[in-house]
Parts: sequence; structure tokens; C-alpha cells
Amino acid sequence: MALRVTQTMMNTQLLHNISNNLGRLNNLQNQMSTGRRINKPSDDPVGLTFSMRYRSEITSNAQYIKNADSAASLLDYTDMTIGQAGDIMQRIRELAVKGGNGGQSQEGYDAINLEVKQLYDQMIDIGNSKFNGKYVFNGQQTEVVPYSKLSIDDSGSPKAYDNVTDGGEIHFEISPGVTLASNIFGNDAFGVAGADNNVFKVISDISAALQDGNYQKVSDLIGTIDESINNLLEKRAEIGARMNRITLLQDRLEGIGINLTGILSKTEDANLSEVITNLKMDENVYQASLSAGARLISPSLVDFLR
Repeated sequence: MALRVTQTMMNTQLLHNISNNLGRLNNLQNQMSTGRRINKPSDDPVGLTFSMRYRSEITSNAQYIKNADSAASLLDYTDMTIGQAGDIMQRIRELAVKGGNGGQSQEGYDAINLEVKQLYDQMIDIGNSKFNGKYVFNGQQTEVVPYSKLSIDDSGSPKAYDNVTDGGEIHFEISPGVTLASNIFGNDAFGVAGADNNVFKVISDISAALQDGNYQKVSDLIGTIDESINNLLEKRAEIGARMNRITLLQDRLEGIGINLTGILSKTEDANLSEVITNLKMDENVYQASLSAGARLISPSLVDFLR
């Protein structure tokens, strides 16, 4: 039996087809405006799963890069301050060589001692250096002053050479499951509290010997000064080794970030040349469907009464 096709059925089918054409056109226009092939989960559920995973890995990788940059900045600042401490000790050595000369008067020793005392205060300032508002050489106790600010001539205690700095390491996670200590302890860099080669103790002893005119003791302390200088150099070498590792890691993390971004682009970005071609095709189809619909629904009661 033949199926009776009514005007209502034709109109319904026409609207359904036009709606489908318009939906495809709208989807392509969204891809054009966003530049992405996946704009909602229904566009590609599997592809969306991979896209979310890649985005999560990109975010984590970006955080590792920030951590590595923070660690590198702290190490670079620490290296600079220890370098300044080394310069002070070099100057102290020069003054000690000069003060170890027994041919000077007490006025000459006093003149040398004036600079030594200034260098002692400067060394305290370096030991209490801050980076980003936190003390560098006091381990994890970054809010506590590591070294006493009493000068050589000040009474009271403890003096800077008696202070024991905190030994807690500050770690940055620089890759999954990998952390790196980015701080140097004050007692490791400037010497153990009370030790003869503690930089504050050495400078204080030289100052006391100059004040007494004991040039022989000043000369004997030159070897201890050299120990302090060598210790500072060793810490700078340790910092350099850590910096080299961070530099290599930063290059690796940047490469990973570029790779992940490329994979994400392939997963969710639209092929614009293909989208433009399909868009023009679907525009023509849509216009054709509107034209066909106009001819389909044009008959009216007036047309049948003619």
C-alpha cells in the first residue's frame, strides 16, 4: 500500500534537514572562531580525555619550571653573597700581611684595625643577607636572624662567631619525585661556631692582635685565613655544581613543555584549511535547503482557488 505523504510531513522533514544543516554550520563556525576541533565533550570524548591529560601534564611541567627558576635564583644570590664574603677575606688577608710586619708603630696597627673592624661588620651584613624577604644562611629558620649584630667592640654575647645556624634544607621539587636543596648553611659557609677558621672568629682574633700590637699572632693567623677562603671557595663550587644540574634540567623541562604543547595542538586544534572548505560547502548546502524549502511551502489556499 502506497504511503500517503502530507504537507505536514514534508514541512517537518524540511525543518529537520534545515536544522541538521544549520547545526553542522554552527559547529564549523565554532571551530573557526575558537581554532579548536574539540569545544565540548560530545565533539570527541576520547580526544577530550587525552586533551585533559596533556593539559594536566603541561600545568605540572610549568610548575616544575617555576620551581627550578626559584631554586636557581636562590643559588645565584647565595653564590653572589659568598663571593662577597670571599672578597672580604681576601682583603683581610692583605691587611694581615701588612699587620704582620713588625716594623710598624702601634698607630699603624690601629689604622689597620679600623678597617678590620669595618670588614667584620660588613661580614655580619653578608651573613644576615635576605633573599625575597627571608634570611639565606639560617636553613629553614628563614625568619630568624642567623648572626648576632654585635660589633667587635660591643660588649655582650653571643658574638657572631658563637652563633649556630639552622641546618634544615630548603627543597624544591624540580621534576616528578626529584627534589634539590637550594640553600647553604651559614656554619658550612662561614665556619662552625667557635672554630678557629670561622670567618668572624678569624677577623675578631686579628683585630685583637692588632690592638695589642702582636704582629706575630697576626702573621700566624694568615694560614687560618687561607682555610676560611678555601672553605668559601668549596661552597661556591658546590653551588656551581647545583646550578649546572638545574640548567640541564631547565633545558629538559622546556623541551618537554614544547613537546606536550605540540601533542595537545594535534589533539584538539582544528585544521583551519579543512574547516574553511567544509564551512563553504555546508553554507552552500544550507542555502540550497532554504531555497528548496521556499519552493516546497510556497503553495497556499489562494493558489488552489485560482
